[in-house]
Amino acid sequence: MSERLEERALEYHEGERPGKTEITPTKPHDTPEQLSLAYSPGVAAPAAAINKDRWQAYRYTNKGNLIAVVSNGSAVLGLGNVGALSSKPVMEGKSMLFKIYADVDAFDIELAEEDPDKFIEAVQGISPTFGGINLEDIKAPECFYIEERLRNLLDIPVMHDDQHGAAITIAAALLNAAEVADKELQSLKVVISGAGAAAISTAKMLVRLGLMREQITLVDSKGVITIARDILPPEKALFASSNTSLHTLADAIKASDVFIGLSVGNVLTKEMVRSMADTPIIFALANPTPEISYADAIAARPDAIVATGRTDTPNQINNALAFPYLFRGALDTLATNINREMEMAAVKAIAALAHEPVPHDIKKSYGSNLSFGPAYILPKLGDRRLLFAVSMAVAKAAMDSGIARRRIASWSEYEEALRCRIERETHYRHHGRCNNEQLLHKRYNRGMNKI
Repeated sequence: MSERLEERALEYHEGERPGKTEITPTKPHDTPEQLSLAYSPGVAAPAAAINKDRWQAYRYTNKGNLIAVVSNGSAVLGLGNVGALSSKPVMEGKSMLFKIYADVDAFDIELAEEDPDKFIEAVQGISPTFGGINLEDIKAPECFYIEERLRNLLDIPVMHDDQHGAAITIAAALLNAAEVADKELQSLKVVISGAGAAAISTAKMLVRLGLMREQITLVDSKGVITIARDILPPEKALFASSNTSLHTLADAIKASDVFIGLSVGNVLTKEMVRSMADTPIIFALANPTPEISYADAIAARPDAIVATGRTDTPNQINNALAFPYLFRGALDTLATNINREMEMAAVKAIAALAHEPVPHDIKKSYGSNLSFGPAYILPKLGDRRLLFAVSMAVAKAAMDSGIARRRIASWSEYEEALRCRIERETHYRHHGRCNNEQLLHKRYNRGMNKI
């Protein structure tokens, strides 16, 4: 990160009111009567109703639109294990994206606990508050165990975004990149740099797309993961290569079609890129410094299709293309989880949207030459159509796969409810802390939950 960018980021987070989120009342509260309804004695009525029927919590509280963004700070961005407190700016940012992109309310919760079982116990203890749990920045291999246990213990959606959000967006990008490169997905030779949560989940997603495990080579800090390794965790063993002659990233990358970087900056050289197959696909996603810069990758191979995790280059691959809308569809159907069918529905919806004409407001922000091709394989962040395309696809998949506890009777009404959400946030964001009853009514009482 440049010194100037660091300065601006610190000013941004400090300015006016420290942090990026706040809590805003959703009901009028100016008069004694209104306060008596909001708290004592009126609050006893919904409490008693929930005591009789726990599902009334979705009717009388914010549970049905509230996500916990939970981390212990053990694997934060490119910073590593910085601890719970240092992870708070990231979790606040995640909470903000939930709100501005999908009108999902989110609390950031930083747990100072690295013991997996104690972490699970803490999340289970707070789960009645929330309609879903978004796990974030938890190191591997503990993250796999934590997510699996919580999914089995809770009856609300639980997702470790570093695994599934990454896998979904990468898979959508690869579907489109392969199409642009005129390559059959099932014939691709893929090298993944990194073997953490995102890398393992991405490899599994590629198998679900139709690739054979033998087509995928994982490279970690020790080199190519092969069956010759003495000790391998189960997640890595699943993708251990039988080709024991491969040792380094340079060995693995030769003649490969795809490089997916989920590791550290500057590990992919121009020479390695030149050794790849025709029209190589390069996803250099390490943050803040990619495995190879966009400029260097294109300079080495002008025929390459290149993506990074950065906003300042074409083809940004960002989990925010997936996670807000995954949870939106899951919450709206009261899904018991986020399953494989919902994830695949998100992959296909995101990929399909990149084929559509780009809206004027997106072109205004990102450039007027956007159209499906080598420099545009994914929709851009902030494309409002993602809310409709992905959320509706996910909601339908939840219903079709049998884990929805609330069915959407009218898709046209649901689409209109989503439209109201996006219009509301566009018109009324930055108007927080307003006690005007008329504005509160406009902002919050628009039948958003009618399904």
